[in-house]
Amino acid sequence: MQIEVVGRHLDITDALRNYVHDKFSRIDRHIDTITSVRVTLAPEPNAHKAESTIRLAGNELFASAEAHDMYAAIDLLIDKMDGQVRKHKGKIVNRNQGN
Repeated sequence: MQIEVVGRHLDITDALRNYVHDKFSRIDRHIDTITSVRVTLAPEPNAHKAESTIRLAGNELFASAEAHDMYAAIDLLIDKMDGQVRKHKGKIVNRNQGN
């Protein structure tokens, strides 16, 4: 899984990049078909925004989150993406079992 971390009006530090990589490893254990992940981090006037696009075999998932702190925004983003990946995997499992 390739993870690309991009900063919009923000320099991405090694600590921030490592934090994103560690958090996305949680999603990687759910499904094997993830080809790439793009995470965009941007400081907004009243909050910090984190957006992510996950490319899967035959599908693409997107989520965004805002919080007062960049690390909190990443945590919210990971929670949303984790739910979407688990839901996508459930659909694939149900389709393969004929349900």
